[in-house]
Amino acid sequence: QVQVVESGGGLVQTGGSLRLSCAASGFTLDDYTIGWFRQAPGKEREVLSCFRRDGNSLYYAEAAKGRFSISRDNAKNTEHLQMNSLKPEDTAVYYCAADPRGGPCIAQSFHYWGQGTQVTVTS
Repeated sequence: QVQVVESGGGLVQTGGSLRLSCAASGFTLDDYTIGWFRQAPGKEREVLSCFRRDGNSLYYAEAAKGRFSISRDNAKNTEHLQMNSLKPEDTAVYYCAADPRGGPCIAQSFHYWGQGTQVTVTS
């Protein structure tokens, strides 16, 4: 059974850091494109990054460039989203998702979603 589970969210002050984790089960990370998204109240879901299944490309959306970075622990089949210099506007529910087909880096490409983890940045 393919499953992704996010963890690591919480409450942090402006300028702080958090590391989110996306633990995969039922598949190997390298065989799927993994995306990170977030959704703030009243806003549409926003893509942050996609690590493509071919392993050759890692895409960061404008919202993530310069402050967010992706890493992987293949031994634990887990991908991490390191978020630095957090701002109140980063407050959202953060999701990871898995796509076995290698489609474009948009939410509609992803079939398997985690339950999300809340990130709240206080001013």
